[in-house]
Amino acid sequence: MKGEFSLETKRVFVAGHRGMVGSAIVRRLASENCEILTAGRDVMDLKDQAAVRAWFAAEKPDAVFLAAAKVGGILANDTYPADFLYDNLMIEANIIEAAYRTGVEKLMFLGSSCIYPRMAPQPMREDALLTGPLEPTNEWYAIAKIAGIKLCEAYRKQHGSDFISGMPTNLYGPGDNFDLQSSHVLPALIRKAHAAKVAGDSTVQVWGTGSPLREFLHVDDCADACVFLMKNYSDAGHVNIGSGQEISILELTRLVCEIVGFEGEIVTDPSKPDGTPRKLMDSGKLLGLGWKPAIELRDGIATTYRSFLAEYA
Repeated sequence: MKGEFSLETKRVFVAGHRGMVGSAIVRRLASENCEILTAGRDVMDLKDQAAVRAWFAAEKPDAVFLAAAKVGGILANDTYPADFLYDNLMIEANIIEAAYRTGVEKLMFLGSSCIYPRMAPQPMREDALLTGPLEPTNEWYAIAKIAGIKLCEAYRKQHGSDFISGMPTNLYGPGDNFDLQSSHVLPALIRKAHAAKVAGDSTVQVWGTGSPLREFLHVDDCADACVFLMKNYSDAGHVNIGSGQEISILELTRLVCEIVGFEGEIVTDPSKPDGTPRKLMDSGKLLGLGWKPAIELRDGIATTYRSFLAEYA
């Protein structure tokens, strides 16, 4: 561990600033008195090594939040395995290498809780990484994220680069993807419940049995944790970023329906996959450093529903 890393007056590049996590990090950085750098796809294709190197050489960021990734739910991962593996490998490899080459002082790589084995002991600690087979429904994305963690560790070991990794749990909030073909569970439930309410349907359907347990963290809490780690953490091991609270998919559906105002029946569909039976991360390492989340699940879902209404409905 080194001392605190100051973001004051630094040039800070947020890769993936249009995504849910990246945009939350940009919002959070607004109070850090730093210069925020962003680059859309029209400016730089992150999968293009030469383009990324040229941009880094010209812009010379001091710090980097690597939040760019190709993301999606079970269906998207299962349908486009090559895209999920190749795109994410290219994005992270190009940015991490360019950051090293141009002397970036600090980089934070953002992964996902799906890096852990399907049957990892719960709650999942950081040392569960690479101890067993992955969940088949998102292994392509998981393998790319594991490679990103190991790249940061390798550059730290070989070059002394201050590159760290954070692994957020299931995130939700403003800017989420509400497309039913590619979204994660919480935004999909919000959209389904809203559509059922508007149509006057008597039922809303949930994929699987509804029994899997999941942990959720508001994206603004995640962004706050990322900035906290950037300033206060400097070590080889990745850090879990979670709320420490879990809820079954069925209970989550009830909560969403209540917030949205859908009063019909909830029907499960056991013919659809459940995914991992339980996914709770042990965030003791992060909490031990002095950070804790601030947004309750009910409040977070309510604000997310309001942002959904403003954007889609």
